[in-house]
Amino acid sequence: MLELTRVYHFSAGHRLADPALSDEANEALYGACFRPHGHNYYLEVTVAGRPDPVTGMSVDLEQIDGAVRQRVLERVDHRTLEEVPALAGVVTTGEGLARAFWRLLAPAVPAGALRRVTVVETAKNRFQYEGEAA
Repeated sequence: MLELTRVYHFSAGHRLADPALSDEANEALYGACFRPHGHNYYLEVTVAGRPDPVTGMSVDLEQIDGAVRQRVLERVDHRTLEEVPALAGVVTTGEGLARAFWRLLAPAVPAGALRRVTVVETAKNRFQYEGEAA
């Protein structure tokens, strides 16, 4: 089994807020991140497969790129994340985004191929999700 990680980029704005809390409670909980701000994110998608005996390739890169582009990037790039219908109900922390992107991507790649979704929010913050079984 081989793993391949593809790296993608998108820019988006957001603010951390739990809709069940008041503005005051959200500001106390999330601090400066409660205010609208943005990031230049990197999304790392790791998939695995057995190398094909003829091509030597373990995954179809066009399929993976197409799934990421259609299911994630076209929805979030240069958007306010709280306004993205596919992220309804998600508090847009790095952890929340990694789980949400997994949920969006898993049905679009070969069964069992998705190994890891990593959201890189800043040079210091990297959020990795490996699915419910992880």
